[in-house]
Amino acid sequence: MRIVLVLVLAFLAAMGGVLAGRTLLAKPASETAGASIFAFVLDDLDLDAGQRRAVVAHEEMFARQRAGLEVALRADNVRLAQAIDREHANGPLVHAAIDRSHATMGALQEATLVHLFAVRAVLRPDQARRFDAKVRETLTTGRQ
Repeated sequence: MRIVLVLVLAFLAAMGGVLAGRTLLAKPASETAGASIFAFVLDDLDLDAGQRRAVVAHEEMFARQRAGLEVALRADNVRLAQAIDREHANGPLVHAAIDRSHATMGALQEATLVHLFAVRAVLRPDQARRFDAKVRETLTTGRQ
């Protein structure tokens, strides 16, 4: 009976890790929102050629940075699943894995904001006002 209980608990812990990983690795709303804002900037703000080149360059650089942080998040999720498998409780290994994951998520959020401000700096004041409204709308309503 004890072996069956251990197997059931191990299975539930593994499933919890998988669920956490799938939740964290699903296309985040911020990613689709970022694509929407990028499309808005390119399509609706009447950029000149220099602005367009700068915005595209910022977007390409951010895409590489975001990809690296997403790899780190996947690794964080693996560590979390392993910690859950080891402890089967909300213990110090699980807490450490969660803290590491939160730090990576924070780095992604910070990188996203740095990117948004870099794009904004390329815009004329009239474009920046429209950009700010789009960012505000996306953040507060979730509409893209």
